[in-house]
Amino acid sequence: MSIFLQLLLRSLETGSVYALAALGIIIVYRTSNITNFSQGVVSMFSTFVVTALFINTGMPLWLAILGGVASAITVGMLIDFVVIRHTKKVSPVAKQIITLGLIMVVLGITPLFFGVDPLTLPRLINAGDLKILGANISYNGLFNIVFGLVLMFILFYVLQNTKWGLAVRTTASNEYTARLMGVPTKTVTMFAWGIAGVLGVFSGVMVAPMTSVSLNLMDQVQINALIACVLGGFQTFYGPIFAAYMIGISANLLSYYVSSVWGGQILYIVILAFLIFRPHGLFGKKIVKKV
Repeated sequence: MSIFLQLLLRSLETGSVYALAALGIIIVYRTSNITNFSQGVVSMFSTFVVTALFINTGMPLWLAILGGVASAITVGMLIDFVVIRHTKKVSPVAKQIITLGLIMVVLGITPLFFGVDPLTLPRLINAGDLKILGANISYNGLFNIVFGLVLMFILFYVLQNTKWGLAVRTTASNEYTARLMGVPTKTVTMFAWGIAGVLGVFSGVMVAPMTSVSLNLMDQVQINALIACVLGGFQTFYGPIFAAYMIGISANLLSYYVSSVWGGQILYIVILAFLIFRPHGLFGKKIVKKV
């Protein structure tokens, strides 16, 4: 029982990382109609900013994270303002190819700013463990779980109960109709890209202490976040979040109880088989256009 609980707690921490990244992807998709494949590398760049501020200036980690948040908002808004805003007449597939091109751009400029050597970023809470029914979880891991859930709850509250959230949902439903109703869709989209950047840097800061801050920091997170969006369904904000936690929990359980080598591959095969029978995901719906 204690081993299962230990795996569950670690999976919730991993799931929080995937969920934040997936929410960033889905917010951009719902407002810009673009699957943002560059979410991972933009998050990686902002995590480098956090690490560089922490190492080079000696500022507290929480303050460096705020600097990374500012960087993420700036980069996200610049991408929308400079690149995405000028692709309104471009096909959806071409837009996705543009985000793939952004991957190469960010991977190219990151070493120019931060060098080629991996950097180390410590945990926000360095020491301390909490014991729950024989299972241990670090205070930092518990903080990551709680912070991820609280942040997502706040975002969902904003989306459902504020004017800005209504503007986002209206833009996500039909951008053309939203403009006719007076919604500043360009501003909504730009802020959506900024928020996606913030969610990305938080997921990067969470995962960085488990590895090193390098160019491939967010590769696995990006893959699982995209899979979570497909599995949960692109038509809802909550579906990818639920799927992200499912992936985090299932991957760890399969790796421990079935195979430490093939656990992840087994999970992807199961997801692929599920999508064959339900291609729109757990909560997605088939969109039928009437003419």
